[in-house]
Amino acid sequence: MEPLASKIRPQTLEEFAGQEHLVGPGKPLREAIEQGHLFSFLLWGPPGSGKTTLARIYANALEAEFHELSAVDSGKEDIKRIVGDRNSLQFSVKPKVLFIDEIHRFNKAQQDFLLPYVERGELTLIGATTENPSFEVIPALLSRCRVFILNELGEKEMDAIIKRTKIKVPKDARDWLVQMAGGDARQAITTLDNTQKLYNKITVETLKESVQSTHLRYDKKGEEHYNTISAFIKSMRASQPDAALYYLARMVEAGEDPLFIARRMVIFASEDIGLAQPTALVVANAVFEACEKIGYPECAINLAHGVAYLAQSKKDRTSYEGYFEAADDVRKFGNLPVPLKIRNAPTKLMKDVGYHKGYKLYDKESYLPEKLKNKKYLKKDKEKEGK
Repeated sequence: MEPLASKIRPQTLEEFAGQEHLVGPGKPLREAIEQGHLFSFLLWGPPGSGKTTLARIYANALEAEFHELSAVDSGKEDIKRIVGDRNSLQFSVKPKVLFIDEIHRFNKAQQDFLLPYVERGELTLIGATTENPSFEVIPALLSRCRVFILNELGEKEMDAIIKRTKIKVPKDARDWLVQMAGGDARQAITTLDNTQKLYNKITVETLKESVQSTHLRYDKKGEEHYNTISAFIKSMRASQPDAALYYLARMVEAGEDPLFIARRMVIFASEDIGLAQPTALVVANAVFEACEKIGYPECAINLAHGVAYLAQSKKDRTSYEGYFEAADDVRKFGNLPVPLKIRNAPTKLMKDVGYHKGYKLYDKESYLPEKLKNKKYLKKDKEKEGK
C-alpha cells in the first residue's frame, strides 16, 4: 500500500509548502523551473523539508527522465544502468535527471565514478543531503553543482501539510504533532497515518502511543546519539561483544555515519586495548579504510567484524594513562632541562660543555629530567594494584 506521504506529495510548485526563498516569485529554483534551465544542484536541509519533492517537481517540469536512488543501498552498477548505452536504439533523447537521496553516504570512490557522467552532461545530478556538502561531497563534484539550502518547515507550513492529509485533527493534537515533528513534514504525515490506522481516532494520547510504538529515537546531535555511542564503547570495554553488536546495530539502522563509528573504534583500540593486543589498532584502521572505500550497506559487515574483535580482545590502558600522566607533568613543570648525555652535539662547543658525554647505546640510567628521575608513567599491573 502506498504511504500517505507519497499519496499527497505535491506535483507542482503551487502545491508545495515552504522554502519561499527558493521557490517564491523570482527566486532561483522557481526561475530555473519556469525557464527550463537544466543544471546539477544539491539540496541541503533537514529531514522532511521537501528535498525529494522539489527534485521531482523540477524533473517533471523539464520533462526529463527521472531516476531516483538512495545512496544507502545503491552503487556504481545502478548508475551504469541508468546512463545506459549511448549507441543503443533505446537510448533516451530526454535529459536524464538522477536524484540521489542522502548523497553524503556515497563514499569518495562512488562520487568519483559519478563525476564524468555529470561533466559530460549524460546525467543531471540532484543530490539531497542533511549534512554539510562542504565536508561530505568531493570538491570536484561540489564545484559542478549549485547548492540550495532548505530551511526547517515552520508552523504555518506544517499546518498546510497536515490539512492536505484530509484527516480530522483537533487543535491540541495538531499543536502537539507540529511540535513533535520539529519541522519534519514526512514524520508528521507518517505519525498521523499510523495513528489513524492503529486507533481510528486522533488525540494527543493516541499520537503519543503511536510515536512510542513506531519511532526509533536517534538524533545525531541529541542525547540519544551520545547515549548510544557511550553504551557502545562501554560494552566493548567490558568485553561484552553481544551488547557491543546490539548498540552498533542501533547506530547503523538509525543511519549513523560509518566513519564516525569506525573513528571511535580506532581510538578505542589504543585507549583501551593498547599493549595487550597491538594488532587491535591494525584491525581498527582496516575497518576504517573499508568503510571509507565501501560505504553502506556492506560496510556494516566490516564494522561488525571489527567490533567483535575489539570487544573480545584483552584490555590494557597503561599507555593511555601513562601519556596523560606525563602530559600533566609537562603542564605542571614546563620544559625541564634535558639531561646533557642525551642532548644532540653537532658542534665542538656543544661537545666541550658536555653534550652527549657519557651516552651509551643501552643505558639503564633514567633519561628523564632530573626533577622526574624516579617517575614511572608506564606502570605494570602490580604497580597499578599498589597505587
